[in-house]
Amino acid sequence: MTSLATGFARTQRWLRDHPLAFDGALALIVLISMVIGSFAEPNGEHGPEFGTRTPAARSVVLMVLVAAALIARRRSPMRVLVFTSVLSVVELGFGDPSAPVAMAAVVALYTVASRTDRPTTWRVGLLTMTGLTGTAMFFGSTPWYTQENLGIFAWTGMAAAAGDAVRSRRAFVDAIRERAERAERTRDEEARRRVAEERLRIARDLHDVVAHHIALVNVQAGVAAHVMDKRPDQAKEALSHVREASRSALNELRATVGLLRQSGDPEAPTEPAPGLDVLDELVTTFRQAGMAVEVARADDGIRPPAAVDLAAYRIIQEALTNVRKHAGPDARAEVSVIRVGLTLEVTILDDGVPPPPGQEASDGGHGLLGMRERVSALGGRLSTGPRFGGGYRVQAILPLQAHRGRTDDDQGTARR
Repeated sequence: MTSLATGFARTQRWLRDHPLAFDGALALIVLISMVIGSFAEPNGEHGPEFGTRTPAARSVVLMVLVAAALIARRRSPMRVLVFTSVLSVVELGFGDPSAPVAMAAVVALYTVASRTDRPTTWRVGLLTMTGLTGTAMFFGSTPWYTQENLGIFAWTGMAAAAGDAVRSRRAFVDAIRERAERAERTRDEEARRRVAEERLRIARDLHDVVAHHIALVNVQAGVAAHVMDKRPDQAKEALSHVREASRSALNELRATVGLLRQSGDPEAPTEPAPGLDVLDELVTTFRQAGMAVEVARADDGIRPPAAVDLAAYRIIQEALTNVRKHAGPDARAEVSVIRVGLTLEVTILDDGVPPPPGQEASDGGHGLLGMRERVSALGGRLSTGPRFGGGYRVQAILPLQAHRGRTDDDQGTARR
């Protein structure tokens, strides 16, 4: 059954990709049907009889012409309808016995109805129905009330209705597809917006770090200018330049990054940005919330650069937040900070379970994007993904020395 469905789907795709071949096959089927129908006598003594009559040569020529016209039904649907309708009128009015030439006009009418709007379908459908049925009733060789005449009326009406239904369904499917594409674009734009917001937050954190240290330099230089007594004139002049330069740098940095701040942010940092020195306080907040967290540190008591220190703190904070939100109420987390050569490895492990099927993380995965932005800005590497046997793993390798350029992040399968 599966192979049959697969073969049907493959044939359908091929026919959709080769419309001319499909129309040629349709024209051949219509021609064969018309030729077979022309040998049938519907009003026999004991019901419909086959083989009691033969079509005239003119009728065969008309059937071939209208069938051949159907090959161009997609390129010129209205012209094909007019052509087949005119030849059908000729056969209905003057043919004896009449051949089912109108079958081609029915197919052409369906094509017009499926490719135009509804008002055009109504107008063209009524005109075709009236023309073909009226010709058969008033100019045909059979009485006006015969089944053949009523059949023409019914088939033309059904062709117009079926074509309009197909057009409506196609428009509905296109609208659904357009909405899906718009939703996808909206998600991409939302992801880019979240990344931009995270970059702004990183920029503000960086400003806080730099501003704090420059402020310290400014204060220390001012104190030194008052207490230094060796060669006081030159020392005071040099320290005055240092103080003025640091103040200018601080003002310029504040003016440059000030546009990045959001309303409600303080104009200047009042305390240094958080780092690994306050890691225990961060972990304590999660433990008080009911989550079991273990910390292992083997960083030899080093004090990493301020940007690395802040990035490590933020990565641990975001990873533990994700564990709290997505790993389940009984999840346990392990945090390790290890120095390996000239790098600092920060690893967060948990033994939680993934969210139930269909339940998405509320942050849409933007927390991981923020981590990658931070790590990539420092020239480090980030790897994320599920652990073997359950749980999740986040590992960041941060350089302890300044590094320019960006390193591609390891692409892990994001659970959150």
